[in-house]
Formats: sequence, C-alpha cells, structure tokens
Amino acid sequence: MIVLVLCHFVLAACAVPLVRRLGRFAFVVLALPPAAATVWAVTEWSGTESGRAVTWSWEWISTYDVSVALRLDALAELMVLLAAGVGMLVLLYCASYFTDDSPKLAPFAGNLLAFAGAMLALVLADDLITLYVFWELTTVFSYLLIGHGSELKKNRRSALQALTVTTLGGLAMLVGFLILGEAAGTYRISAIVADPPHQTLAVSVAVVLVLCGALSKSAIWPFSLWLPNAMAAPTPVSAYLHAAAMVKAGVYLVARLAPAFADVPVWRPVVLVLGGATMLLGGWRALRLNDLKLVLAYGTVSQLGFLTVLAGAGNRNAALAAVAMILAHALFKAALFLVTGIVDHAAGTRDLRKLSGLARSMPYVCTFAVLAAGSMAALPPFLGFAAKEAALDALLHGDTADRWVLAVIVAGSVLTVAYTLRFVWGAFARKPGVADTPVHRVGAALLAPPAVLAVAGLVLGPGVGWTDRLFAAYADVYPAPAHPYHLALWHGFGLVLLLSALTWAGGAVLFAWRSAVARFSRRAAWPTADSVFGHLLLGLERVALQVTGFVQRGSLPGYLAITLMVMLAGQLAVLFTDRPWEGAVAPRAWDTPLQGAVALLTCAAALSCLTVSRRMKAVVLAGLTGYGAALLFVVQGAPDLALTQFCVETVSMIVFVLVLRRMPVRFEESIGTWRRALRIPVALVAAATVGVAVWVAGAARVAEPAGTPMVEEVAHHGLKDVVATILVDLRAWDTMGESAVLAAAAIGVTSLIYLHRRSETSMNREELRGETAWTLSGGRLAGLPQGDDTAPERDWLAAGSTLAPEHRSVVFEVVGRLVFHPILVLSLYLLFCAENMPGGGFVAGLVAGLGLITRYLAGGRFELAEAAPLQPGLFTGLGLFLSTAVALGGLTEGTVLHAWTHYGHLPLFGDYHLSTSVLFDFGVYLLVLGVVLDIVRALGAKVDRQIERAAGALTPASDAGTGDPNR
Repeated sequence: MIVLVLCHFVLAACAVPLVRRLGRFAFVVLALPPAAATVWAVTEWSGTESGRAVTWSWEWISTYDVSVALRLDALAELMVLLAAGVGMLVLLYCASYFTDDSPKLAPFAGNLLAFAGAMLALVLADDLITLYVFWELTTVFSYLLIGHGSELKKNRRSALQALTVTTLGGLAMLVGFLILGEAAGTYRISAIVADPPHQTLAVSVAVVLVLCGALSKSAIWPFSLWLPNAMAAPTPVSAYLHAAAMVKAGVYLVARLAPAFADVPVWRPVVLVLGGATMLLGGWRALRLNDLKLVLAYGTVSQLGFLTVLAGAGNRNAALAAVAMILAHALFKAALFLVTGIVDHAAGTRDLRKLSGLARSMPYVCTFAVLAAGSMAALPPFLGFAAKEAALDALLHGDTADRWVLAVIVAGSVLTVAYTLRFVWGAFARKPGVADTPVHRVGAALLAPPAVLAVAGLVLGPGVGWTDRLFAAYADVYPAPAHPYHLALWHGFGLVLLLSALTWAGGAVLFAWRSAVARFSRRAAWPTADSVFGHLLLGLERVALQVTGFVQRGSLPGYLAITLMVMLAGQLAVLFTDRPWEGAVAPRAWDTPLQGAVALLTCAAALSCLTVSRRMKAVVLAGLTGYGAALLFVVQGAPDLALTQFCVETVSMIVFVLVLRRMPVRFEESIGTWRRALRIPVALVAAATVGVAVWVAGAARVAEPAGTPMVEEVAHHGLKDVVATILVDLRAWDTMGESAVLAAAAIGVTSLIYLHRRSETSMNREELRGETAWTLSGGRLAGLPQGDDTAPERDWLAAGSTLAPEHRSVVFEVVGRLVFHPILVLSLYLLFCAENMPGGGFVAGLVAGLGLITRYLAGGRFELAEAAPLQPGLFTGLGLFLSTAVALGGLTEGTVLHAWTHYGHLPLFGDYHLSTSVLFDFGVYLLVLGVVLDIVRALGAKVDRQIERAAGALTPASDAGTGDPNR
C-alpha cells in the first residue's frame, strides 16, 4: 500500500521532465500509479468483501500511539477504486484535453497526480493524525489546481476561498481528533470505531469539531460557497476533485465514524438537518444558472447533502444505500463534467443559452451524456436508480426523524430530475431562434473516459448485486435491522417505487415550467453565500485596519509596553485564579549569599538603563544584565550555561556596536514626564510579575526533579557532561529544530540587508561584489597605496594596510594576530571535550566566531575575508546538512537520531572513539560559525562602506581606478 502511495508522489516530482520530453502525452505515463492502485484494489476485492482487512503501519510517535497506519477494508476498497480509477481516467482525458503548448502544463500534471496520491492515502489512513496530514495535503493540492490559471483574479480568489474554508474546517477537525484520540486512548481509527469512548461533553465537542471538518470538505451548508467558485479550475479538476475525490472525503469521514458516533446526541441533528438543507438549496440554485459547469456544481452540492444524510443516518440500510450512492454519484457526475469539458472544447462555450443542436452534431457525446444523466435522475435501469431505491427504503422504514428527512429527500430528488433535464436540454437540444452551434470534431481518446464512466453506471444498474457483498461488509458494522436490505435493480411495485415516480413527474413539471421557475428563483433568491463571504472578509479587513491603526503607531516603546501589559494581565489572571502559593512550600531565597549579591548588581545594571540617554551606554548596561545572568549560572554550578551565556552576550554586544556606528549617539525620542511615569511602572511591574511567577513555580513543584535520573542516564553511557549530552543525544531532535530556526532567522535578516543593497544605485551595486575578491587578488588591492616593497616593515595582519591610518591600532593588530589561532584551537577543544567537560557545538561555534570577529575588528572587512575566504552560507548549509544527515542516518537502525559509537586506535594518538553525538555537534558548530560570520559580514561590512563613502574614502572617481574588490 505504502509503495503505491509513494509512487504517486515520486512520479509527480518527475512531471516537469516528463512533460518537457513527452508533452501532453506525459499524462499517459502519469496515469500509471493510479492504474496500478486500481488493479491492486480489484485483486483485493474478494478479501475485503469477506471482511478481511489489509493493513500496514510504521510507528511514528510511539509515546502517543501515533503511527503512519494504512488499512484496506470494504469502505476503503470502494474509495480506492474511485480515487484511483477515476483519477486514471481523468489523467488519460487530460492527454487529449490539453495541448503541448498549454501554459503551466507540467506543474498542473504534477499537482494532479500528487493530489491523487494524497487522496489515496487519505482513504487508506487508519490513524487520525495520518488522515489529517493527507487531508490537508489534498487541501493544498486542490488550492494549486483551482488556482491553475493564476493570471486571472477570479481563479486566485476561488483558490484562496477554497483553501480558507477547508483549512479552517480542517483545523477544527484536528482539535476534534486530538480530543477523540485522548478520550479513546488511541488514535487508530479501526480501534476507535470498534470500541468508541464513553459519551461525555468532551466527546460531543470533539464530534462537532470533526463534523466541521467533514462538512466543510464536502461543501455542506454553510460551507458550500467554495465549491461552485472552484469551477474556475480546468474541467478535469472539476471532474476529479469536485465530483469523485476531494468532496467525497467529508462524506467518507462521516461514513467511517458514523458506526461509532451516530448515537452521540449532537450527531444526527447536525448531519440530517444540514445535509437536507444543502440538498434543497443546491438543487434550487441549479435551476436558474446558465453555465453548464455551474449547473453541475450546484447539483454536486445538492447530491453531497444527500450523501451526507445517508452516511450519517446511523443505521445499516442507510449505510448500504450511502456507499451505493457514493459509487453512482462518482460515475455519473465525473462523466458529466468530462462531457461538459468536451462541449466547451468543441463549441467554445458552456452557456446553455448559446448552445443548440449538439445532439445531431455530437451524437456520441450526447449519448454518453444522456446515460450519465439518466443515472443522476435515478431512472431505471441505471445504478443511480438502484441506489436511490435503497435510500428511500431505508428512510421509509426508519424512525420519525428519518421520515421527515425522507420528505426532504423526495423534494430534493424532484429538483435533481429538473436540473438534470435542464442540463441535457441546455447542452444538446435544438432551441428555437438559436442557430446550431458550430463544433469541431472530437477524438475518440477524449470521449473514451466519460464513455467508460457512463457505461459503468448503466452496467452496474442490473449488476448492482455484484457489489452487494462488498457494501454489506461495511454496512454490517451497524446493528442488524429486522429486514436487512439487499441491493438489486428491481424490488417490485411498492411505496418506494411510487415515490420515485413522483420525483420523475415533479422534476418533469419543474422543467416544463423552467422559465417561470427561474424568474421566481431569482426574485426569491437570498444573498449568495459568496457575497456574504466577501462582505465578511471586507468587514474583517476593516476591523483589522482600525485595530492596527490604533495599536501600531510606529513607536517601538509603545509596542513593547502593549506586549508587556498583555503578558502582565495574563500572568496576574492566572496567579490570582489558581493561587498556586496556597499550600506551597516557599523556596529558599538563595543557596549562597553570593547569588543575592550578583542578583542585586544585575538588577542595578538593568535599572540604570532607565536613566541613560546615550545608546552605547544603554547597550553596555543591557549587556551587563546578561553577564549577570551568566554569573548566576557560575555560582549555581552550571558552567555550560554560563559559558554559552557569556559568548552569546559578547557576540550580541559586538553586533549592537556594529550597528550603532551609523546611529545617533543619543536617543532622539523625547520622552515627556507623564510617559516616563507610565513606562517605568509598567516595566517594573512586568519584571516583578515574571519574577514572582518563576519564584512561585519553583515553590509549586510536585514532581521529583529530573536532574538525578538524567545524571544517572548520562553516567550509564560513560559520560559526565549532562547538559551537552541532553542537547546532542537525549533531546537532539529539539536541538536540530532550533538550529534550523537559527539558520533561517540569520538568513532572513541578512537577506533583508542584501535586498536593500541591491536596491541601491548602480555605483553602489558595483561596490557590493564581496570581500572574497580580496583573497582572489592575492591579498593586494590594485591602486591602493601599498608602501615601499623594499622597506623592512612587517604587517601583522594580511589586510591591515587597507585601513586608514587613524583607524589602525598596532597593539590591537598584534593581539588579534596572536590570539586568533589559539581561539580556534580553543573552539575545537570545546567541541570535542563536550562529553565530559563544559563545551559543545553551540558555544564552540560562538568562540570560533569571536575569533573571526577579532580579526575583523583589528583589520577591517578585508581582513575578515582573508581569515574566512569561504562564504558563510557554506558553513551554515554544511552544518545543517551534517546534523540532518546524522539524524536521518539513524533510520537505518529503525529510529531517527539513533546513537552509535565507533572505537578505534590511531598511531601516536592512541585509543579514540567517534559517536554520532560528536558528528551532530560538529554540524551545530559549523552552523553557528556560519551564522556569526554571515551577520558580521552583512552588518559590519555594510556599515564600513557607508562610513568610508561618508568620509570620501570611496568616491566614484577614486573607485574607478582602485580595483577595490568591494565595488
């Protein structure tokens, strides 16, 4: 199963070269994975109809019993045949529908096949979280497919609307899944259905949330607005996503969970009322539209309401009718959408008012359209008739609520017959006063897919008994009724057949009065859901603009004050509501008086920031607070944390200083007395609240500290440094994620700076080629004064002579030259000693970065280029790649980040061991080094150039002959 799913995604990734080489015939190759899935499902038919299930699982999150689990049972068998079989036919249809020069054909082909793979995995999923993952993948791919013609505003809006509605429903559904999984003690769907959790308020809320996701996916009112607008997508997308696959996902989920939760009090009212209302509203709207695709779209909405009623009714016979109707609907509606595409392709329009005489000019297309329409109108001997008979019988013999629903279904079926006749008449009939529409020839390859679907609906009518065992295998999970229903084309004369005849007659009457019905429908029409959605978005945007204008006034202190006040309100609310101090043992004020002294000095440095007006002084005082925290770590006995804090604070202060060189010396904002009187109390109260919250949290501890077990676990592996071992072994997954975030943040910041550079004048862009040109030119800048080559003068730094004399410091250059290599050696020592002594990849990378910063401060940006000739991105990318490779390499042993150690012996060095944790830490080392180097180059070198230009050192005239590699 998993191989079939993966084949869809692998081949979808190859869509671009396939389309480039084969053109539109690449769709034939892309149809192979759905074809293989169809064949596989057919081979499993006999097993699933006898009640056997095919399963596959891979443990994902063992702690929460979450697995990537797939399961093929009777219901999944039907959905696989629809998702794969119809998907295969639609892909073959695309090979004739599109041309080789169709725009964006390769992305469309890849997205369509990837959607088929996601849909296949969705219906096979036997885990709630797995189902949600593929559920959202279908949402993403449908967004891309609906917005295929993104150059049109309508397509973009329709795609965004579909994404918004279905994603909001999906997020609500995820919360419901989490509640159900915790209530049931497992996320395995088959286990939950077999043994549902006890009915509680939480379970009822979870059911409502899950239904929100299912109903939004299947376009049930009030979520039905997105489906008609999604008709902006190409016709193959409408035939597949909006008839056979995506919109069936919600109905499938209702059918999957109904055996377990149909007895929950909130289930049936939501499903029956909203499903019935959707059937009526969709069918009524279809009677007044003139676009063939929109007629089918609202007809689809109506039929989805009908399917939801059957799937959620909660009894055996209704469930049997539901799965039969799911099959019938997929066959006739996909066929009709494909026929509409052929009509549009041949006639150049879908407006039924302009189409005339196509029955004569396109007889084969008309024939297959009539076959599909006959099944949609539930005429014998089509499959739609057999399924509709089963549905009417199930509701007729149900309870009082089912009989009320039966009346709604009969009324909705009348509308179905009416818009079916309107579709066939509008597409193919010869209309008085309208000239026959000219069409071009339609090839057999384009007609074959809808022909197969339409004929299948005809063949499966008399042969519906072939599916009875399979569908009954699903329906029999419900309690057996007194008279179990069996699928057959003919059940004799009776009330059910009379109701069917009434729907045919009523539909024919509505069609005969179509003009009057359309006029009345337009007069009595409510505001469209699309209009309501648009007004809601507009209102939300206006409210957001008002709130933004009120809150965000361009004052950073104001933003900080608002953030602190919100945090303060939340903390105080929690503290005074829970009262955690009641019954708690007050923690010690300190372990040693030295801690109190360091804390007082740190607080004094922080409070001193309130009185300064010079930026540099404020940065130094703020840095002292960080150093104070590092001293507290030292006193507490945490050298790892202290070393990291010292390095981070040092690098942060240097970066601040680099930026402050181009900023005014003093703060320019004038602060009034009342503002100062407001800001200071807010800051002090916020700080006090956080301090009290931390202090109370320490006093409210009820569990045993994890420190002792951690020490024992680390010692068990022959190690001593607990912190480093936690970061690179026990919680290396967190470290890898944090490293990726650090790299992304650094790249984002520097990218903004480089983007600003690219927006400068051409002269400035010429200046910004990079410091690496210094090393490429052999360490000498042509045109700059190099001094007398015969003089015995020695430069301590390679590029020290590029600095202006007033900016040079011989002492600093000597110190920088002498300490650079020891600093690098120290960084490597900190990296490799981390298993038993303070250190680690993060702090080692910071130390190495400080060494490079020293070279930069002593010799300028050319000296930095000499010290680090490689691009920072190489270090960052290589480090992230190494850490990720080590993490994924553990999959060979079955577990991500599986640790191993290699022991060996080297001459001169003696015994050694190499573990995955060291390799992982080396990746962190390279990443941090790259981040520091990137920031220093982006901020330091940019400011250097600005200062030099301001001082006239690099004027356009002088630059022309200097050969400055930074031009």
